[in-house]
Amino acid sequence: MYVDHLSLTGYRSYPQLDVRLEPGVTVFVGPNGTGKTNIVEAIGYLAGLSSHRVSSDAPLVNFDAAQALIRARLVRGSQATGVELEINPGRSNRARINRANPVRARDILGLCKTVLFAPEDLALVKGDPGSRRRFLDELIVSLVPRHAATRSDYERVLKQRNALLKSARAAGRFTSAHEATLEVWDQHMAVAGAQLVAARLEALQRLQPHLSDAYRDLTDGSKTARAVYRSTLQGSVNDDGAVEGEQDPDELYGLDVPALTERFLAAFTANRRRELDRGISLVGPHRDELELILGQAPAKGYASHGETWSFALALRLGSYYLLTSDDPTPGAGPILILDDVFAELDVQRRRRLAGIVAGAEQVLVTAAVGDDIPEALAGRIITVVPGGISVPVA
Repeated sequence: MYVDHLSLTGYRSYPQLDVRLEPGVTVFVGPNGTGKTNIVEAIGYLAGLSSHRVSSDAPLVNFDAAQALIRARLVRGSQATGVELEINPGRSNRARINRANPVRARDILGLCKTVLFAPEDLALVKGDPGSRRRFLDELIVSLVPRHAATRSDYERVLKQRNALLKSARAAGRFTSAHEATLEVWDQHMAVAGAQLVAARLEALQRLQPHLSDAYRDLTDGSKTARAVYRSTLQGSVNDDGAVEGEQDPDELYGLDVPALTERFLAAFTANRRRELDRGISLVGPHRDELELILGQAPAKGYASHGETWSFALALRLGSYYLLTSDDPTPGAGPILILDDVFAELDVQRRRRLAGIVAGAEQVLVTAAVGDDIPEALAGRIITVVPGGISVPVA
């Protein structure tokens, strides 16, 4: 698929921006701070309802605007779809499809699919577990959009259960009323957590061969990249919520949602005292870890800087391979976005990555200097200037 027209109103640095796009490679070039990333960020937001740079919507709205509006025309094969997304910080975002009546923002998930590479991706390898959980959760939504509800349901239940645990801790005693209410929230959280873990495990199992292929394609192939899901359902949970003891990474793959639900209920009972003492939920997918393994060692702490970059890129490239194979219909592949990535890579990695992605239906690249872009990605160049763009006349 590709975007052939993008319009931004009140988004970041743009009071108004209209840009026509084409299939193939488009390179946005301009000095840092001119707004290159804002353009591709908007397309990424349209796909996943989140930004790769900030965790809240407020920074996405121009200082002089009350809301931001992203409009795009998406082309998939012979079909064009108009999508409009209204970003309202502090209130519910709304969307329209082909100018129809407003719908919930998450109803547009699946219409636009992107895979975005950015310097922030180093956190996937070097950062805390939250970065890797977010990567996996974004992948499950890209594969199955209804899992956006799975994520939000779990987050809602977790918030309520944590509030109850905090209240019981503040009261200094665990009353029968606390116990009865907690049992209700245990049941809700066990079901929601089981659904989320099952979705993560399925996505990870499908990603594994693509991750391995992507790392091999980006490097000399001397090491193998893989990812292991570490769950708080396995082993004992210490006071920091980390799982201790030996785990069988394959054990959970054989469990369905009802079986995972029972495991959660048992884990809540086993860790009741710790959770009451801490006033927080110590068991659940919000505490799980996606451990990245390179060769025989964990990538975090052992991989070189170049290997770390290659692993981060392989996670994104593997996602692209998976999404492409998930729907092989012509014109269904995701849009590839490379946001200021090439400046961070050595020449060899630039060439390898460029050669792999150049064949995508649409590739959007940002760069401060045009010379950073490999020859394989030579394409249409759009110069970004403060507040707008400058397109050469053909």
